[in-house]
Amino acid sequence: MNPFAALHNFVHDMDDLVRTSAPIPSTVHAVKDRLVRLIQERPLLPEAARALDSERYARHLLYRDPEERYEMIVMAWSPGQFTPVHDHAGIWCVEGVIEGTIDVTRYDLTEIVNDERARLVEMDVIHAGLGQCGALIPPLEYHRIANPYDRPAYTLHVYGGQMRSCRVFTQHDDGMYRIAVRPLSTTTPQAALPPA
Repeated sequence: MNPFAALHNFVHDMDDLVRTSAPIPSTVHAVKDRLVRLIQERPLLPEAARALDSERYARHLLYRDPEERYEMIVMAWSPGQFTPVHDHAGIWCVEGVIEGTIDVTRYDLTEIVNDERARLVEMDVIHAGLGQCGALIPPLEYHRIANPYDRPAYTLHVYGGQMRSCRVFTQHDDGMYRIAVRPLSTTTPQAALPPA
């Protein structure tokens, strides 16, 4: 019996969803609906995708579409770990909580002063538990994810392409945010999901 059948079925469905010529919002909402159903199945994650990193949250490559239309990343969060405020480099994303609880703080970009400074306004904080999913469709793509809780959390992120860098925003005393481009990599170089 295939222990990763639920994940393999999800990949098969993803192939169908990104193959259509539907507008991006329609595709993203369909991916979100399908991710909700996947998490309800309580899929088994490969051990390589569950490894925690004591220094920072881990980004494990679960699966990358050979045609580079999407990729799936499992993020493993030890208690107290968080991202900076960041964007998604213009790439849509659907993310869901597989285990534990995370906080997602959403921001609105109100002004870009120049390549190095911007103004962001905190919109709200979502306390997301098992099965809760969210979607980012550019230009609404600014957020911060944190695990302020006392146990690990795992989230599955489906990106509409390969996100190799993003802009991060660090707040300064004057209320403005300094912008920097951060390269992104995965903790695991090879996809953790074995072939079907």
